Amino acid sequence: MDRLIYTSLTAMRGSMSRQTAIANNLANAQTPGFRADMAEAQSLWLNGSGANARAMSSEEVIGADMRAGTVTATGRDLDVAMEGDALLVVQAPDGAEAYTRRGDLQIAASGLLTTGDGHPVQGGQGPITIPPADSIRIDTDGRVWIVPTGGDPENPQEVDRLRLATPTGSDIVKGLDGLFRVKGDGILPDDPEARLVTRSIEGSNVAATTALVEMIEASRSWDTQLKMVSDARDMDSATANLMQLPR
Repeated sequence: MDRLIYTSLTAMRGSMSRQTAIANNLANAQTPGFRADMAEAQSLWLNGSGANARAMSSEEVIGADMRAGTVTATGRDLDVAMEGDALLVVQAPDGAEAYTRRGDLQIAASGLLTTGDGHPVQGGQGPITIPPADSIRIDTDGRVWIVPTGGDPENPQEVDRLRLATPTGSDIVKGLDGLFRVKGDGILPDDPEARLVTRSIEGSNVAATTALVEMIEASRSWDTQLKMVSDARDMDSATANLMQLPR
C-alpha cells in the first residue's frame, strides 16, 4: 500500500502548488500589467533494478502567461501602457536590473519616479528623478517632459527617457516579486522602436472566472487523492485484520 500512498501524497503536493499559483493569480486580478503564473504537472518515474512500477507527480510554476491585458484609458499623465512585448526597465530591491509591464507610475516624496509597487524606473542615466514641476507628461517614445515650477507651459523641458527593453530571443523568468529577469543574470537589450500608449494602463491578464474554475478543479483533485490515501489505509487495516483470523 505504501506505493499508492506515496504516489497520492506527491499528487496532493502538486495540487497544493497549483492552488498557490491560482490564488496568487486571483489576488493580482486587478494589478496593472500582471502576468498570470502558469503551473504544469509532470510524471517523475522512479528508476531502479526492478520494473518502473510507479510515477510520482510534480507540479510547479513553469513560467508566466505573456498574453497582453486589456488597455484602458485613464487620462492620468503618469499612466503608460507598453505596446507589443516591450518591457519597462526598473531597479529590483537588490539593485539589479529587472523588467515589468506595470505602468501606473508614481512620483515619490524624493522625486524618484517609481512603478505603483515602488520599484524605481530606469532612464538613460539611471533611476529617473523628477524635479519640482507644475506639470509632467510622458510621450509615446517614453520621453518625460516637465514644466518647471513657475516655468513657461509652452516650453516644456525633457528630463529623461524611460528605458524599454525587448525580450525577443531571450529567456526571461518571473520572480516571486512579480518582476521579470533574464535567466542566468543577463540583461535585455534596449528597444529604441518600442512605443507607449499614454494616459492609459494595461490591466492584468488574469481571467477571474477561469481562475475560479481552475481552483475548483484543483480542490477536487486534492479530494480525490485524499480519498485514495484513505482507501489505502482501509485496505491495509483490512489486510491486517485478515492475517489475525484464527486458523
